[in-house]
Amino acid sequence: MSTVKLEIVTPERKVYEKDVDMVVVKGITGELGILPNHIPLVTPLRIAPVRVKFGKEEELIAVHGGFMEVRKDKIVILAEIAELPGEIDLERAQKAKERAENRMNTNDSAELLRAEIALQKAINRISVTTKHF
Repeated sequence: MSTVKLEIVTPERKVYEKDVDMVVVKGITGELGILPNHIPLVTPLRIAPVRVKFGKEEELIAVHGGFMEVRKDKIVILAEIAELPGEIDLERAQKAKERAENRMNTNDSAELLRAEIALQKAINRISVTTKHF
């Protein structure tokens, strides 16, 4: 079976690099499954786990938005923040989720938007560490 190289990059570092069988992301228009030799594509990404499949294994990476570029031989995800499960402090993420939920009861639209984004990021981190998405 053929594979495709996946790179997940943030401004600070290369978070992930591996030859994989399939990548599943949540784009703005919905979920996308990318296999080797996929047609070229560029799409913005939602705050959501990226599922990486290779052989019988599957890995999850918390990606907090960004863009994905698909080429015939390579997939590059450019994200402001991307975290591997081992890098995430589950207790801290759960506390961040609670704080964000408490901030949702506001009439200030800017504060509500910040709370919604914080909540999405916390849920993303929790889902990657607990493998519930």
